[in-house]
Amino acid sequence: MGEDITARRKDAHLDLCATGDVEPGQNSTLLECVRLVHCAMPEMAVEDVDLRTPFLGKTLRAPLLVTGMTGGTERAGAVNRDLAMLAERHGLAFGVGSQRAMAEDASRAASYQVRQVAPTVALLGNIGLYQAVRLGVDGARRLVEAIGADGLALHLNAGQELTQPEGDRDFRDGYRVVEALVRAFGDRLLVKETGCGIGPDVARRLADLGVRNLDVSGLGGTSWVRVEQLRASGVQAQLGAEFSAWGIPTAAALATVRRAVGPDVRLVASGGIRTGLEAAKVLALGADLAGMALPLFRAQQAGGYEGAEAALGVILAGLRQALVLTGSRSCAELRQRPRVVTGELKDWLAAL
Repeated sequence: MGEDITARRKDAHLDLCATGDVEPGQNSTLLECVRLVHCAMPEMAVEDVDLRTPFLGKTLRAPLLVTGMTGGTERAGAVNRDLAMLAERHGLAFGVGSQRAMAEDASRAASYQVRQVAPTVALLGNIGLYQAVRLGVDGARRLVEAIGADGLALHLNAGQELTQPEGDRDFRDGYRVVEALVRAFGDRLLVKETGCGIGPDVARRLADLGVRNLDVSGLGGTSWVRVEQLRASGVQAQLGAEFSAWGIPTAAALATVRRAVGPDVRLVASGGIRTGLEAAKVLALGADLAGMALPLFRAQQAGGYEGAEAALGVILAGLRQALVLTGSRSCAELRQRPRVVTGELKDWLAAL
């Protein structure tokens, strides 16, 4: 029964993300408060841009992670294979969605299997922190090994769980499990939020435990609280409406976490990244990679693999153009270029 509930929930999530109102209009990444400074004479050609980035022991051709979104059903498997094949072809990193369905029912493992179409992609498995509490280190390791992943994304989603009718309500022992997973996976562990953001205090404590990869996954994109609100009724739906704007905006989470953890922690910035220019902005603010899922998923749903590839082409072209127009040959150079921070983002940076 639990396995069927999980699978039905996964397909409902896909339906809502494909067409539903999962990005509340009042939410903002605050990337509109970041302005990159134009260089009128960049003294370079587009082909001089070098986007290569190390991640999980591999070298990406562009600093992009297709963030984990789905798995557990036949439809989810088709999405995973298309987007993993896209990441393989263009040298990006790729993450599967939560492997909870696979942990509950091994027959659903095929929906997470992408190595046949993406043999060399930098691949992340995925499990929720509070499922990991129950699975233990050995259970998490088995999930990673079963799909041939290079590492594990451990996702934090207390906001989503509290709105989800069948979600978790006990959030104890999280740091203890993180510490055990760090011992097991080392630099192959990524701890990520799911749209509510990681603040500097939590990031600093995770770094002190040895976490070397964080995805701040801030407010401004897909709200999984809103997704669960749209599935729920009664009290849960009311709470979902009240909290669908809850979280730390992506730009604020990224900038304050980078300041808190210093240069030794690799940061992914996801949560509302939709364009190449937005990817450039988060790289300028201190991200090592930009993460995105919804724009590629929607393009895949509308036009299959070819639609997703066309959407990615526009994103990559925009990223390269932003580097040229700031006179940056690499992401490292982009981080050294001047930028202007305005408006509400300045308030967040001062408060945190």
